[in-house]
Amino acid sequence: MTTSVNDETLREEVRQWLSENWAREIADELESEAPTHYTASPALRSWLGKVFDARWSAPRWPEEWFGRGLSNDQAKIVEREFAKVKAPGTGQDRVNLWANTLLAQGQPGLKEKLVGPLLKSEVNMCLLYSEPGAGSDLAGIRTRADLQGDEYIVNGQKVWTSGATTADYGMLIARTDWDVPKHDGISFFFCPMKQPGVEVRPLRQITDESHFNEVFLSNAVVPAENLLGKPGSGWRVLNTALAYERSVMGETARGSRGGTGLGLGAVTEAQPLIALAREAGRLDEPHLRQQVAQTISYRRLNALNTARAKADLAQGTSSSIMSLGKLAMSRILHEEARLRTEILGAESMLEGEDYPQAVDANFLSLNAYFTSIGGGTDQIQRNIIGERVLGLPKEPEVDKTIAFRDVKTGVGSG
Repeated sequence: MTTSVNDETLREEVRQWLSENWAREIADELESEAPTHYTASPALRSWLGKVFDARWSAPRWPEEWFGRGLSNDQAKIVEREFAKVKAPGTGQDRVNLWANTLLAQGQPGLKEKLVGPLLKSEVNMCLLYSEPGAGSDLAGIRTRADLQGDEYIVNGQKVWTSGATTADYGMLIARTDWDVPKHDGISFFFCPMKQPGVEVRPLRQITDESHFNEVFLSNAVVPAENLLGKPGSGWRVLNTALAYERSVMGETARGSRGGTGLGLGAVTEAQPLIALAREAGRLDEPHLRQQVAQTISYRRLNALNTARAKADLAQGTSSSIMSLGKLAMSRILHEEARLRTEILGAESMLEGEDYPQAVDANFLSLNAYFTSIGGGTDQIQRNIIGERVLGLPKEPEVDKTIAFRDVKTGVGSG
């Protein structure tokens, strides 16, 4: 077991393991399987199982939780060696939203049951946060969870839930106390999705896909052992989860239609932009070259900022600086989509299989709004940056200190 080892010995161990286990045939198999949003392919699950068994999935985690107890610097050595051969699966102690949140806040039994399967992508997940009347202000949720014996009975509605049709569990925030201020009465759960009390209705998106869903909870049952944190401490757990989510969204982005939503590898659009401009015979245009260079600069600056934020992100905590990365990625995606359209010119108005570059440009232009909205809107990120990073005054919150039962939006819900 690698617990105390020098850098060179560790590097050689990783290289040796990859040379014995990662082959071109595995890479080809992963690439050949049709990507499916929010579910791992059989080939990917098989590979992630090997990575997990060798304890490379989460090298920073302690040995009792399938890791190697490595320092952050040594874990980066592991990640770099995996990246050199383009093998996925390591570094999940940074990017696996579900496993990180569960490990930090879950009860022992639930952690023992699910942390390993989450690292191996054997369990599908979704987020049950936003509601029709509580999107930007998540503390205004009205989905309720009432404790009955050793179970919570959940009733309410969620919306914009990616991956709900295939999810085994949803990370759910629900109100468990109506007689305290809104932030204090929320609890956080792993809600089983495969049960009669959960109804999922897909929503048609502007990209003509249906990855988002409405979720209706009608007397859905959640075991008390699936509570993360203490009752009423869900807001703190949520902020931990949001920090990991914004970290992933600030570091990775979906590419053209057909990219996966698993977050196991970053999509870099800068080099395709260079290739697209060269193919269009426009790479020598000074103004266009300047814009392409600027997009590359944005990417690299954002990578440095994300690394800084993650260096400050201890297990189970949150970082406001993650909002900078997410906001920056939103700007990057909109700018790269705009630049693709400018490079193609009139061709960007075409559609159909005969015009794949135009199809990609149009899809990326529309899909950029996902990052502007999902995980907290750009406007919310600016508020967080202003208040928690720059120290500017908070916006007035007239309902912050009164019982949620007495809040106007909560009338009739208690």
